[in-house]
Amino acid sequence: MVRRCAPYGSWASPQSAQQAVAAGVGIGETAFDGDDMLWLEQRPSEKGRGVVVRRSADGRTEDLFAAPFNARSRVHEYGGAAWLMHRGVLYFSHDADQRVYRVGRGQAPVAITPDAALRFADFCVDAKRQLLWCVREDHRGEGEPRNTLVTLRCEGDTEGGKVRAEGSDFVAAPRLSPDGCQLAWLRWNHPDMPFFGSELWLADLDDAGALHGARCIAGSRDESVQQPLWSRRGELLFVSDRSGWWNLYRWREGQAEALCPMDAEFGEAQWVFGLSGHAFVGPRRLACSFTRQGVARLAVLDLDSLRLDEVETAFTRIGNLSARGDQLLFCGASPLLPPSVCRLDLSSGAVEILRQGSSIAVDPTYTSVANAIEFPSAGGQTAHGFFYAPRNRDFDAPPGEKPPLLVLSHGGPTGMSSNEYKSGIQYWSSRGFAVLDVNYRGSSGFGRAYRMALDGQWGVADVEDCVHGARFLAQRGDVDGRRLAIRGGSAGGYTTLCALAFHDLFHCGCSRYGIGDLETLATDTHKFEARYLDRLIGPWPQARELYRARSPIHHLGGFNCPLILFQGSEDKAVPPEQSRRMHAAVKAKGLPVAYIEFEGEQHGFRQAKNIVHALEAEAGFYAHVFGFELADPVEPVAIDNL
Repeated sequence: MVRRCAPYGSWASPQSAQQAVAAGVGIGETAFDGDDMLWLEQRPSEKGRGVVVRRSADGRTEDLFAAPFNARSRVHEYGGAAWLMHRGVLYFSHDADQRVYRVGRGQAPVAITPDAALRFADFCVDAKRQLLWCVREDHRGEGEPRNTLVTLRCEGDTEGGKVRAEGSDFVAAPRLSPDGCQLAWLRWNHPDMPFFGSELWLADLDDAGALHGARCIAGSRDESVQQPLWSRRGELLFVSDRSGWWNLYRWREGQAEALCPMDAEFGEAQWVFGLSGHAFVGPRRLACSFTRQGVARLAVLDLDSLRLDEVETAFTRIGNLSARGDQLLFCGASPLLPPSVCRLDLSSGAVEILRQGSSIAVDPTYTSVANAIEFPSAGGQTAHGFFYAPRNRDFDAPPGEKPPLLVLSHGGPTGMSSNEYKSGIQYWSSRGFAVLDVNYRGSSGFGRAYRMALDGQWGVADVEDCVHGARFLAQRGDVDGRRLAIRGGSAGGYTTLCALAFHDLFHCGCSRYGIGDLETLATDTHKFEARYLDRLIGPWPQARELYRARSPIHHLGGFNCPLILFQGSEDKAVPPEQSRRMHAAVKAKGLPVAYIEFEGEQHGFRQAKNIVHALEAEAGFYAHVFGFELADPVEPVAIDNL
């Protein structure tokens, strides 16, 4: 095959936006119910509808409910753990009304909670008492919604649940002991987020389900605990970062026993309910995933000898584990495999992909595999990232030309980027862009000290790491230092806007539902993140001047390059007014700026047509800024001040 010569960014790619979105699904939680295997699919082609799918022992696969039902909880706005299957009966929160529905075999969904301003998530079945334990978020009153642990009667609960535990700002992960006599759960309070400081509570239960002797057994404002799990013998396991890393512990004889201390993360930032990084594969064996340097590994821990044996796999991202015997079900991904539902037989090592996140085959000749890099940042600090070089078997660039660089700043900001196959990144790299996916200070996956390095430094340390990462690659000769772009969504959008306002390095930027005004965010966001900024910036309103100093909307003098903004009209986490004001301010300054708002979208885009339009509009924007022609026509984006 003769390779063609064309400028970076203009390469024709088989990875079209339409193909990537139309063929893709989001893969969510997994579970066993007897021999049946279940998982959640989020389908952009169905406007982001969440569907629980069952694969029976004979290999038949079916959706457990039809449209318009949509399994999604809006507790904390980010949701998660919106469904539970128990002995053939499915319970799920329906997005449209947030009521809990019950689905028996061959039956249509029936609501079991009232049509009220109540939201539910994180279910646990109490078969002994015929109850569902769950988190309830009550929006019926004034001010902040009220979060409590409640029980629902499985056959129907017209009152919307009985409150069992209250008194904290947040609760999560109700987990019942095998004998039904004890309940463990998580709780935390403002201004903490659960990945900064949280507590594990334990209580005894009477026959009616009332809690007695509730006590905190682990966690504090300076310790993050998560993922409580009971063994068949009634031992309580959990994850804590008290050592500086999220490691596994066992509650035994009134003390927390470390099971396998190591400089690795067995947990992750709890942005959603239902984290599941470990599962029992027998009475005394625990399958678990852990992360080092942003790359996941799988292992089996013997709870008697405390021996940890790694399991060799090709996966570099492993989550949502569930197990039955030696069969392990999880969401797995690798640099050449999109997130997929995977089954692993631990006795034979055989792996089966039950549902791939994209039906389009991954072609290695068009796929850029990430290279993990470390680079020096401000103040002698070290930051991390994954670098993707342009890759397309059909094209070479003109001699001497270097590729434009797209720097990605992930959300959270306490999130984490991994090196799994992402169609969004391959869309750019197969067209001739280099991509740097930055795990800046504050990211999860590198220990508590790295995660806490953003305390009081948001809008500074994260931005410095993105800036230094771009400079590092330009100085190394990997990219064109005259064509540097930065993009990010949510908190990553804030990092993007700060990079443009406070540093003169990037030549354009893209903000997706990003934050321009921290003062507005501090007073106009949802409960879960209402006090997040106290730690990242400073206590509100005492630190008002610092909020203004870190807000890009007040520092337009630093803006000197084009900007494109995307926003969902129903976003509660970062309200649309943030992007609208930023657009108006940059437009008034006379800089090229584009603004696209999607009706009906929330925090993150779920509808296929909008995902496609956003990707293509961004590509057209970069083509205009960097002066090349796209190989494929896209709908022109309206850019003000051209």
